[in-house]
Amino acid sequence: MTASDFGFRLLARDSGTAARAGVLETPHGAVETPAFMPVGTQATVKAVTPGELHEIGVPMLLANAYHLYLRPGTETVMQAGGLHRFMAWDGPILTDSGGYQVFSLAGLVRVDDDGVTFRSHLDGSSHRFTPETVMEVQRALGADVVMPLDHCLPNPAEMQPARAAVDRTLRWLERSVHRLARMPVTPSRGTPPVGDGCMAGRAETVAGSQALFGIVQGGTHPDLRRESARATRAFDLPGTAIGGLAVGEPREVMYEMLEVVEPELDAHRPRYLMGVGFPGDLLQAVARGMDLFDCVAPTRHGRNGTLFTSEGRLNIRGAAHRRDHGPIDPACACRACASTSRAYLSHLFHARELLGLRLASYHNLAFLTGLMREARTAILRREFGGWAASLLDRERTAVS
Repeated sequence: MTASDFGFRLLARDSGTAARAGVLETPHGAVETPAFMPVGTQATVKAVTPGELHEIGVPMLLANAYHLYLRPGTETVMQAGGLHRFMAWDGPILTDSGGYQVFSLAGLVRVDDDGVTFRSHLDGSSHRFTPETVMEVQRALGADVVMPLDHCLPNPAEMQPARAAVDRTLRWLERSVHRLARMPVTPSRGTPPVGDGCMAGRAETVAGSQALFGIVQGGTHPDLRRESARATRAFDLPGTAIGGLAVGEPREVMYEMLEVVEPELDAHRPRYLMGVGFPGDLLQAVARGMDLFDCVAPTRHGRNGTLFTSEGRLNIRGAAHRRDHGPIDPACACRACASTSRAYLSHLFHARELLGLRLASYHNLAFLTGLMREARTAILRREFGGWAASLLDRERTAVS
């Protein structure tokens, strides 16, 4: 593999917003942006098969290095030929580093300047993650895009701890860059060999077949966000992630932070907003120049009977749907909507049948994938602003 296996082409910008349409090239295929990445934390998108994800048109998946390190273990994944073969997914994969678990598993985590000590949520055993070991784990997994260890704080975060987290994240990023660039490439079984060393060059070097994105932190402090974005951009990496948002702050504050950060980012590199996946938030973030997204919301809500539709959010457990023989969403062309009535799906949930969870999860993923596809089309036509405003107005006035 060479650095040319990765790249980002910016194709169009909307005329009245910061929305962009582009193409992210990876060794496992191209990703047309804006794009939503379903979360397959443990090498599976819950309740949905890889074949169904292809059927929906999902362009890229996210898996979690921390969880896969604990179970089944990186050695098992390597023996399978890498994460793509292990989970039978031949499209692009991005792996998160475990930085989010610093936030979500706060009671099981101890952070210091050198790294993070986790107490396993599975058996209580102690595990040490440093920027270097995180790169090694992700090299073993074989994801296309890898993330550095970062320090994500809960909201609200006062200025002093937020600054300390930004400084720590930047120091860890520098260590991650150095480790990734110096790691020998060990091809997984069935993977084309990439040579016996890593390519030299700028910090954006794509080592082997993996691209490293930096992560912008800074809480809800505008000046700190700008400082973090500028310092992260200076590493000249293939892409940038915006972390530490969607962690409890008001939505309007998240949108404000995106507006603060966007001018500081390289216009010709992809921007990845971490952990955002509700329809309205996706449209607002696309309007503010973001390209890639991930979230557990579509599958988690689907398993609980909440569906994303063109008419707003719908709770299929509600009494109004028990005798509604219309489709889940009349405007959706997915297989679940083509074959399943609201009444039948309501019955499945009340009967606690697993098929209900699968159909709802499938639909929600299809809805978000289709929403991003439509957003891209609107951007290419320079019509995104009006198109998105219409959908957001409908969502605000909808009754589910």
